[in-house]
Amino acid sequence: MNRIQHLLRAYHPIVISLLVGQMISRIATSMSMPFLALYLAKNTDMSAAMIGFVAGAGALAGTFGGFIGGALSDRYSRRLVMFVSLFAWSAVFIGFAFAKQPALLLLLSLLNGLCRSWFDPVAQVLMGDLTEPERRFKLYSLRYLMGNVGVAVGPLLGVYLGVGSSSVPFLVTGLIFLLYGCVLFAMMHAFGIQAIEGGATKEKITIGSAWAAVRRDRVLQLYTVGAILVAIGYSQHTVTLSQHLEMSFSQGVYVFGWLMTANAVTVIVLQMPLSRLVEKRRPISAIHAGNILFALGLVGFGLSPTIPLLFVSMICFTIGEILNYPAGSLLLDRLAPEPLRGAYFGAQTFGNFGYFLGPLLGGWLLDRTSGPVVFTLIAVILLSSSYFYGAGARRQAALGQEAPAARAAGF
Repeated sequence: MNRIQHLLRAYHPIVISLLVGQMISRIATSMSMPFLALYLAKNTDMSAAMIGFVAGAGALAGTFGGFIGGALSDRYSRRLVMFVSLFAWSAVFIGFAFAKQPALLLLLSLLNGLCRSWFDPVAQVLMGDLTEPERRFKLYSLRYLMGNVGVAVGPLLGVYLGVGSSSVPFLVTGLIFLLYGCVLFAMMHAFGIQAIEGGATKEKITIGSAWAAVRRDRVLQLYTVGAILVAIGYSQHTVTLSQHLEMSFSQGVYVFGWLMTANAVTVIVLQMPLSRLVEKRRPISAIHAGNILFALGLVGFGLSPTIPLLFVSMICFTIGEILNYPAGSLLLDRLAPEPLRGAYFGAQTFGNFGYFLGPLLGGWLLDRTSGPVVFTLIAVILLSSSYFYGAGARRQAALGQEAPAARAAGF
């Protein structure tokens, strides 16, 4: 109880509402979206290839949509972009429950990726806007923790609601986002978010000027390449790992399900202790340590001859995840010029391209080689991200504290 009271006192009420909303939104999406392919297979006449294309289209839309949403939040307001994306998101999931035509389903999948790429980075920026810089690493760790709690609960609710054959989970998800949007609207109105954002005095940023600033920022480019390489490695623990286990172990699907549970439980148990351990250290150190653990986990997936060793590998992999992602958010937070925080956090979604490339590369390699070779090669690719993150951090340090202002002055 004392910890809860301390948390409530430490952060702005809108930040608390966004943390809770992060958990609720992840419960909502993970009770429906992981089962989208199964739902489409049972309720439409679409081919397997078309189902795969529809299911993956959202990731591509999200890769390029985040920057636009972030830049719009810099020009207009965080709350406007968040509410447009939340209420549109609600309509998208209700649409999934009723749509049968492939073209409409493809459009809904694209909009789903776009809405998420607009809402998540802008919500993250707003949380940072309302929090003191020294508290932001713990904040980003809390946000990551709440999302993983939602991901752990959501699929179980989806199975209970019969997602494979019923549209109910999609309707429930749509209604949850509608309710979340209404509650968040009331909260922002009650706590005067317009005054916090600066109201009419907010400097107007165009998408063109924001893109010019982002395009010139060499540090951001290096961090983005690093994020793509990490995403290529991280994405292997779902699609490629499940295929490898199915080929290498009896009841491989059953083992994979328990490994995913171990991933979520490890995040929930270790996120806050590890964040307290590393929050006083440089974020680039956490990223390097996280990458090493990521790589060890990947190699373990490929080489483990027994199920217990697979679980050890997953725990190692997950600790790497815990260290890497909040530290990456903090690096970006410190890099972004104040007038362009939305655009910079939105540009973070360019790293999602790795989530598109990763399964393609992993599947291609698995068809031509073996599990140990695949995961070892991918581990090397992931480790190479440390070079780009390190180069970016050194360049950022060399530019000094005036770098954000200098970049902002250039747009």
